Amino acid sequence: MRIGYTLLLGVALAMSMPGLTSAQQADPAKPAAQASAGAQKSLEFKKQVVKTLTSKYLLYTPADYGKDPAKKWPLMLFLHGSGESGDDLEKVKTHGHPKLIAKGKEFPFIVVSPQCPDARNGWNTEVLNALLDEVIANYSVDTDRVYLTGLSMGGYGTWALASESPQRFAAIAPICGGGSPRRMARRLRDMPIWVFHGAKDGTVPIKEDQDMVDALKAVGSNVKFTIYPDADHDSWTATYDNPELYTWLLSQKRAAK
Repeated sequence: MRIGYTLLLGVALAMSMPGLTSAQQADPAKPAAQASAGAQKSLEFKKQVVKTLTSKYLLYTPADYGKDPAKKWPLMLFLHGSGESGDDLEKVKTHGHPKLIAKGKEFPFIVVSPQCPDARNGWNTEVLNALLDEVIANYSVDTDRVYLTGLSMGGYGTWALASESPQRFAAIAPICGGGSPRRMARRLRDMPIWVFHGAKDGTVPIKEDQDMVDALKAVGSNVKFTIYPDADHDSWTATYDNPELYTWLLSQKRAAK
């Protein structure tokens, strides 16, 4: 199923300081410094900014979705790697959950698989948060059971989004990615995390995830780390084929605040 959406956000920015003269209001091009050289004045700045956030994404709903209108479903957000970026959603089906679903695999949770338009810019966490807001507003989602996973560039995106919005996720599973250990560890120390990486990865060195795991353990996290001793960069096929991953994820629930 393919769905695109455009979200418009209006943002009013204001620094409340009285005292702007009517002459300055009438002539915004006139520098304030010229009007009050050598003095400090209280001024006011107001500007409306309209931002458009757009994302193409695949949406999967379980076979029984909607049969019980009162039922809330877990949700998995899947972030692909750099090779699946662009504007062709078929590319998102190359790996991970979209690939398995295309082959007929059924999951007991909603799967949201967005497409990053440009790998050079990586995943935009603002867009991802807005996309989650959109899906949650329109589908029967159990907001205490929202999970996050991704591979390679999506592994980096998983670390980044989870550290930016840790209150949003019940658990995460980054694969062959990395992050900023010193900045992210304390924000994620209470998050259930299972990390996966190939020991022979020549694209994303295992040190990237190892540093994250070490930093998390240093602040008291019980993070899990699976290393595939013979795997190169593709550590995601074995991971997403492993039923234990889904059993573990679905057993996690967002802590009460």
